[in-house]
Parts: sequence; C-alpha cells; structure tokens
Amino acid sequence: QVQLVESGGGVVQAGGSLKLSCAPSGRVFSIATMEWYRQATGKQRELVASITNRGDIKYADFVKGRFTISRDDAKNTLYLQMNSLKPDDTAVYTCHATSIIINPTYVGLPYWGQGIQVTVSS
Repeated sequence: QVQLVESGGGVVQAGGSLKLSCAPSGRVFSIATMEWYRQATGKQRELVASITNRGDIKYADFVKGRFTISRDDAKNTLYLQMNSLKPDDTAVYTCHATSIIINPTYVGLPYWGQGIQVTVSS
C-alpha cells in the first residue's frame, strides 16, 4: 500500500531555513494537486501551500515571500523550501495529495503523510 513519506524536518533557529520533501513510498501512475498543511500544538490544521499538476500555486498569507512549494513529477516528489523561519512556524507539517492514481485501472484516492515536526527556536 502506498504511503506519503515526509522528510527534512528538524530544529532550526529563527531566521534559518529548512526544506521538506514528500514522496510516495511506492510507484504511482499520477498525482493531482499536492499540498502542505501544518498544525501547531493547540491549534487547528491550516493549509500552507498547494500546487496543481499544471503548476498552479497558492500560498497562505502567513508564508508568502518566505516559503516556496515545488514538485518534481519525474520523481513524484513534493517540496517546501522554508526560509526566514519564525518561532510561529513551529508545527507538524503534513503533505496531502488530493488524488493519487496507483494504476491506470484504479480510481484516484486522496492520501495524507504522517507528518513531520518543524521546530523554530527563538
């Protein structure tokens, strides 16, 4: 069974950078829109950024100018480059695919990653 696996999280000082990656654990046929969400302790999950399979991108206002979402469809990998990190960016970051088609004969299904911790120290 395919899972989305995130990597690249960790602890960084305020003003620093991290790059998150997210990829399926096995071979897939196609992936539609991919998104990064985050959830801080005691807060609701919020959408950080999204990118369609055509390359259309949207950002939450609180990351505009600091974060960059991208994808490499040859590797089926989603990225989130995070610069100028702030303590308020501390959260569990989770990737989401609105639809992954594993096999052309199968119906596409949404998938979530397990999440990865990003901690920004002041």
